[in-house]
Amino acid sequence: MKLYLRLAWRNVWRHRRRTLIIVLAMGFTLSMMMMYDGLVTGFNQAIYGNAIKVLGGNIQVHAQGYQATAGQTPLLPLPEDATVVKAALADLRVEAAFRRINTGGLVTSPEGAFAVGITGIEPDKEATVNMAAKTIIAGRFLAVEDRDMVLIGKGLADAMAVQVGDRIAMTGRAAHEQMRQRTMTVVGIYDLQIPDIEKRSVYISLTEAQDLYNLSGQSTEVSIVLKQLGQEKQVIAALKPSLPGYEIKSYDETYPEFAQALATKGAAMDVFSVVILVISGIGILNLLLMAVFERTREIGVLGALGFKPGQISLLFILEGTLIGLVGVAAGIVMGLVFNGMLKATGLDFTAFSGMTSYTALITDKVYPSWGLEKLLGRGLVVAIIAALSALIPAREAARHDPAQALHFV
Repeated sequence: MKLYLRLAWRNVWRHRRRTLIIVLAMGFTLSMMMMYDGLVTGFNQAIYGNAIKVLGGNIQVHAQGYQATAGQTPLLPLPEDATVVKAALADLRVEAAFRRINTGGLVTSPEGAFAVGITGIEPDKEATVNMAAKTIIAGRFLAVEDRDMVLIGKGLADAMAVQVGDRIAMTGRAAHEQMRQRTMTVVGIYDLQIPDIEKRSVYISLTEAQDLYNLSGQSTEVSIVLKQLGQEKQVIAALKPSLPGYEIKSYDETYPEFAQALATKGAAMDVFSVVILVISGIGILNLLLMAVFERTREIGVLGALGFKPGQISLLFILEGTLIGLVGVAAGIVMGLVFNGMLKATGLDFTAFSGMTSYTALITDKVYPSWGLEKLLGRGLVVAIIAALSALIPAREAARHDPAQALHFV
């Protein structure tokens, strides 16, 4: 095999210009795939990552039995919630972990009554990660000591025709299915530019929620925000041994539509990338077919020296595979260079944040990853397509009769 590899490697570079064109074509294609993968990861973090923060974080920890009645937002106190927060923050992949109380209820103004989800939060711990805190357009974010204060979205404020400082009635379901009502002052209005979400969510301080819903010193959920989207399974696996008896769920279980959207985007691009690589593989096919015709006499010499048709075929297949491997190496280098430059500067898409409801969640520059998420699979596809492209030329080379090939002019 060593002899075949040496001969194949020598033959690959006999026509340097033609080989370099094919190698650069395949390498450039792979680098573009890496660049796309890096951008997708960056966009997913900027859009879906922020959307997940709005909906409660990458991972939620509840008391045993919560999921069975999750649709009713049960007020099940979470045992030793401080221990859960400490365990989560011990993982370096976790950006933040905080306690919450979630319940359902109504807010009322002269314009009518509106069904909302009421969330009691720790303002000091959520200020840096809560999207509502980052998008305040009037008033201020909540404070730990706030009492009878509520933070609402612009969509709800418009529907209720209220402003900062106005008073609204808020009714929520407390423990034991009791209904508790309190008049609240609008302390701030946030604008996610997604009215449907803004109309369904209001925030109060955790201490206010504990007092209002008979959960003194307790919470019903620990929400965990990760530094990078896609690490949920690994973090959950790391948490479970230290947190037995808790229900730990990731966003893709709670909101499967998000996971489905991400998977659909990835699958579509995978198909597109294979099509592009097949086109590059046609270049290898053309290169090796030309080599067969140009090296007819050489093929005859190999046959006369005792090389069997299968061995001659193997030689050409190795040539195609080596071209593919060189293309993979070139693509990885170019991809890392491209993504490295983009990671250093970031891409500013905030000017387009108002185009759709999803892009509205882009609040900062988009920073791509290195694009290594699917590199192994894409590299294998390049090598396989290169090897398959060599099959037809290899068969043609094996069909040559040594005696006729030696007299070929």
